[in-house]
Amino acid sequence: MTSFQSIYDIAAKNRGSVELLESILPTPKTPKALAELTDDRYLSMMTRCVFRAGFVWRVIDNKWPGFESAFANFNPMAVAHFSDERLEELAQDKSIVRNFTKIVSVRNNAVYVLDKQRSHGSFGAFIADWPISNITGLWLELKKNGCRLGGNSGPMMLRSMGKDTFLMTKDVCAALVNHGFMVKISPTSQRDLKQVEAIFESLREQSGRSLCEISRILACTV
Repeated sequence: MTSFQSIYDIAAKNRGSVELLESILPTPKTPKALAELTDDRYLSMMTRCVFRAGFVWRVIDNKWPGFESAFANFNPMAVAHFSDERLEELAQDKSIVRNFTKIVSVRNNAVYVLDKQRSHGSFGAFIADWPISNITGLWLELKKNGCRLGGNSGPMMLRSMGKDTFLMTKDVCAALVNHGFMVKISPTSQRDLKQVEAIFESLREQSGRSLCEISRILACTV
């Protein structure tokens, strides 16, 4: 099993220098900052990650002003009350990507956000309060109770909003195998995810780095 320092040295060499590696490492937000983010921004990022999945990200990002307008700036209360007829109209709206099942998921996720508002005060507070020692548990929560937030969509939403999390990208999975942490990985296996989570916790204790930093460093060794 490779030490964190060796992993870091390989990543720095691949990027060209320590300075260049450090310049691309993400920085997680504090729980206070996560809780202060408004819930419309969480719903917006959920939607962006859902629509990006299996699609060209650049197209989604270029159309994003149209999404914001079409979905009432992602006000959860407003979107949760979109009628079926309104969703069907959006499926004909050329200012967004007209994938009907993904359009329906926005309303479902608005309902999910409102549910967490009722139980935690805000969706942001719910995310902020979740312990990073069980980050894959949050992934599972998003997958089970959100809509189309399985795979990397939920974790990517968390990363984009600033919640400290690793990502199970192809490069991260390859790095974990290459450095002898695991023989093989199935990203859909809850058992494998818990093993990966334990590995990241060990690397976090060794390095003092955040999960998102370790994730990016591992990816840069591939």
